[in-house]
Amino acid sequence: MSGHHHHHDHGCGCEGAHEPAERGVEYGLYRRIDTDKLQCLNESRDGDGKLVFKPWDQRNDRDKFVESDADEELLFNIPFTGSVKLKGIIISGEDDDSHPAEIRLYKNIPQMSFDDTGKEPEQAFRLNRDPNAQLEYPTKIARFSNVQHLSIHISKNFGAESTRIYYIGLRGEYSEAHRHEVTICNYEAAANPADHKVESIVPQTNFIS
Repeated sequence: MSGHHHHHDHGCGCEGAHEPAERGVEYGLYRRIDTDKLQCLNESRDGDGKLVFKPWDQRNDRDKFVESDADEELLFNIPFTGSVKLKGIIISGEDDDSHPAEIRLYKNIPQMSFDDTGKEPEQAFRLNRDPNAQLEYPTKIARFSNVQHLSIHISKNFGAESTRIYYIGLRGEYSEAHRHEVTICNYEAAANPADHKVESIVPQTNFIS
């Protein structure tokens, strides 16, 4: 019976092993955002929406944030430089009523506006307050396996007049944009002449009437 005990040692060390270095790598999708084209609608200061997509080790940095303007809603349009498989998202704000309470995710709708947010999202989440960027919301990966453009609609907060966000983390895999057009269309040149002999027989059938 002594052989049955040796595999109990391995069960416990794994949970902590993914922190923090691997987690930072997994949350590296911010590097794949086409930042020049990223839009944040209803931001109180132009350009602030771009600041919340930052490295994992800066997720608790309070110097950079975005705040909503006219009401509590924000809409991020996030183009990637290739194709992304999105696996999870973290959203961190202030530990008060300005923290986002609900997000809705849409994919591949460039230049999305608030008028478009009536559409059914690919996925929606109710959020908990997360001032330390510790809560990940896992996406339905099948729906987010080929994302060139992600829109995040912050539809409500916990009751404040405006919403404040310090960090949005995107976890997933990235692949370069593929260019397939070049390799197609070379087959006809190599066609076998024998394939075309059939055509000379076919017109004969027209005379049967």
